[in-house]
Amino acid sequence: MRRRIELPDTPSGLALSPDGRTLAITCAAPQSTVCLVDTQSGKITARWPAGHTTMAPVFSPDGGTLFVCNRFNDEVAALDVRTGKTLARIPVVRQPVAAAITPDGRRLWVANHLPGGAADRPHVAAAVSVIDPSTRAVVATLELPNGSGLLLGLAVSPDGRTVAVTHNLAHFQLPTTQVEHGWMNNAALTLIDVASLRLATLVLDEIDAGAANPWAVAWSPDGAQLLVTHAGTHEVSVIDAAALQRKLASAPNTATAQAVSSDLTYLLGLRQRVPLQGRGPRALAVVAGRAWVADYFSDAVESIDLTTKPAPSRLMTMGPHHPVSLARRGEEHFNDATLCFQHWQSCATCHSWDARVDGFNWDLLNDGIGNPKNSKSLLLAHRTPPAMSTGIRDSAEVAVRSGFRYIQFAAQSEEVATAVDAYLKSLRPVPSPRLEDGRLSATAQRGRRLFADGLVGCESCHTGRDFTDLHSYAVGTANAREPATTRFDTPTLVELWRTAPYLHDGSAVSLRSLLTERNPQDRHGHTSQLNPAQIDDLVAYLLSL
Repeated sequence: MRRRIELPDTPSGLALSPDGRTLAITCAAPQSTVCLVDTQSGKITARWPAGHTTMAPVFSPDGGTLFVCNRFNDEVAALDVRTGKTLARIPVVRQPVAAAITPDGRRLWVANHLPGGAADRPHVAAAVSVIDPSTRAVVATLELPNGSGLLLGLAVSPDGRTVAVTHNLAHFQLPTTQVEHGWMNNAALTLIDVASLRLATLVLDEIDAGAANPWAVAWSPDGAQLLVTHAGTHEVSVIDAAALQRKLASAPNTATAQAVSSDLTYLLGLRQRVPLQGRGPRALAVVAGRAWVADYFSDAVESIDLTTKPAPSRLMTMGPHHPVSLARRGEEHFNDATLCFQHWQSCATCHSWDARVDGFNWDLLNDGIGNPKNSKSLLLAHRTPPAMSTGIRDSAEVAVRSGFRYIQFAAQSEEVATAVDAYLKSLRPVPSPRLEDGRLSATAQRGRRLFADGLVGCESCHTGRDFTDLHSYAVGTANAREPATTRFDTPTLVELWRTAPYLHDGSAVSLRSLLTERNPQDRHGHTSQLNPAQIDDLVAYLLSL
């Protein structure tokens, strides 16, 4: 190891300036920091305050502007590289996590991790935001094919003509009765034509071998190869980009594009899947005929020779070995699709890598067929039994073991399940972006008083440190497919700000609509007597928890 640079918070992204003299490193926190490092000396030359969980820095081609994704502010910020001053805050759809700029600097492309809007619509998908850096405004929002979510990687081709985006392709419309052939989930790669904005979505799996949890994506410097890491199956796909583009161009009509997105043989002969020695590949760079892969769970960097077939890899550990805790092993199992039958998915395929939500409704076998439920965050799941929206599982421990059996269709040892329990128990709430210097705003403080007011009644069910009394109630929110008397578990309100859409079926886009339009006869809080300003106050408090 040549040098170690101490950073103020967890590093979440880096970018090298066009002249190679400066390394920008985002350090993610509720109040993040952007550090500029001199590449010659290795010293930090500037520290700039940034937004909530800042990541994915991108320099403009002239090096004068640094764009960063403020994930939980749902925005992209433009920073002046000379002064660190924020030049603009550009709102995007939801949780921007990756970005890249075209070589001419005319367009900045941003991958939004989660879908926006309600989850009970026929078409639910995350989007790519297209920003004009000169006006610092969104000029297009490209919604991906139905079921696209958990976007993680984005890269622009060296010639600036094509954008590649990695994501999951959830078949949430289907009952989860099997997992074969990508019945529930596919690993996907969408290519966007920069000129026409036309999309082509490919599945990265094979007929009997899933390629779950695609993460990083990168082009070779000459654009001849396109690489994708599979964080769930510990592989790298090396794709012949030129041959792929020719194949796509030969049949560009819409019907063919739809067929491509479900064709498990489309990449046959165009791609090699390179197995890695390490675990959890989450970052990728291609330089001079070699791919460099960062293996998250192995604390290692892996080098792949792209000039030979099959492509061999070499593993380099990044420091002294540290004992692996039970929770850390559980995190690895949670993200490991090789535990699933034919490697189609992991727990993270529906709950993201941090065990929260994907924004989709799933028709699981827990409570019969035909009543899809919105994915729940697993934060505090073990502390707030029962599990699932209708409380069908007595505890999170039962739900974890049932998940391996009925969602991953594999038998797992008690050792694996216990480790996943430990990981989920170790999760801690992330402070809300609505807090001001870590405290409730004046508006939220008024909302807290309303929340505690017995005439409003929120605290009668959402009580204690976890904001739940652990009971179930029929509160009039059942939909047309469910009996009106269906009882729903009282959910925790902790981290409510990041779990939209709301209600068990994801039908409430916002808390305002939940409190006004989706609260029949004041059955989950007496809110009909509140005026609009009071509703605003109550929403501000709930979004601060």
